[in-house]
Amino acid sequence: MAATRRSVLRGIGLSGLAVGGASMLAACGGDDAGPSTGSGATVKFGINEAEGVGPAYDRLAAMAEAYTKETDTKVSLNAVDHNTFQESINTYLQGTPDDVFTWFAGFRMAQFAENGLITDLSDQWPIDGLNDSFKQAATAPDGKQYFVPVQYYPWAVFYRKSVFEKNGWAPPETNDDFMALMEDMQGKGVTPFAFGDKDGWPAMGTFDILNMRLNGFDFHMSLMAGDEAWDGDEVKQVFETWRTLLPYHQADPLGRTWQEAATAMGKGECGMYLLGAFVVDALGENGEDLDFFTFPELDSSIGSDALDAPIDGFCVASAGQNQEAGKAMAKWLGSAAAADAANSNADAPFIAANEGASTSTYSDLQKKSAEVVGAAANIAQFMDRDTNADFANTVMIPSIQAFLKDPDDIDGVTASIQEQAASIFG
Repeated sequence: MAATRRSVLRGIGLSGLAVGGASMLAACGGDDAGPSTGSGATVKFGINEAEGVGPAYDRLAAMAEAYTKETDTKVSLNAVDHNTFQESINTYLQGTPDDVFTWFAGFRMAQFAENGLITDLSDQWPIDGLNDSFKQAATAPDGKQYFVPVQYYPWAVFYRKSVFEKNGWAPPETNDDFMALMEDMQGKGVTPFAFGDKDGWPAMGTFDILNMRLNGFDFHMSLMAGDEAWDGDEVKQVFETWRTLLPYHQADPLGRTWQEAATAMGKGECGMYLLGAFVVDALGENGEDLDFFTFPELDSSIGSDALDAPIDGFCVASAGQNQEAGKAMAKWLGSAAAADAANSNADAPFIAANEGASTSTYSDLQKKSAEVVGAAANIAQFMDRDTNADFANTVMIPSIQAFLKDPDDIDGVTASIQEQAASIFG
């Protein structure tokens, strides 16, 4: 699996809420429709965004509307907030799921394929405008495609250009520059890093980048696959380094959502934020005053050419009622036309996976995002997509939060992770 992930991009997160959660997801899907294909078909479309909340919902709704206009296929939209969708996904897929649903590349997709919960889409590939790298990202270990990519985005250190200019700050080129920048921010009464981990997953991004900078991409992917020791010196070094950086972060992150942390950066209370490019959605703007830099090198023998750049897209549920119509819609959702429909109807356009999609609505931030991801030598999908779902949710979320509560107990945290990893990975 690690070899597959290493080649994902070259050139450019359970049991959850049990039956109640799954029933809620399914119940939101609108009127029932029996199996049908072709003109007049109905496809149920499950999306991980609450109805009417933010640009991400707008993009997906615009794609559904455009598909109906183009194909005369009725789309029954089932919109559920992101966290509920994530927590309920396993039970949802084993119950009465929608035909097509939003999901992610990486281990999460591969696990569903292995468990027979998603449909083989190999007969829908190749998809015009999606290159071999994206086909690889859609491929499970059995060599078949189960996923249609639609967008990607980098995780990086974001900041407001106006705040940096006002204070005479510049993006750091070295770790020494980085440390000096944080010291200067604190000296001027600005908290260097916005930080919110109430939802559990955001802090995974900090672990990912520190691990890739200190131990390298290959070690990181092997660790995610359960092939390295979590209580070894390498992982302890990651937590030790993180501990030295915590004083530069907002205190009490477990009581703060990522959106609240983003707002603090937006107000200039914090100078920077390590997050995905979706930070734009929380600020209610198109990112014109935002810029970013990749996390600096920590070890010259490893460099700084690896980063998280998750790929979002769509799968077809094996238990969905309308398989053929679902597969047809999933393929269309990966098209340039679908991307253009989304970008023309949203305040914050996404970075389309399809090479034929228009970039006319892209902001400078999006253009830079595409360039930076394109220049990266190694791409990870993010911890909760690159490792076993149970491990990510039941082990790593509480373990990282335990570390954030007591950063001095690194030996205890890593020993606990290793014990549970051995049980899950074998």
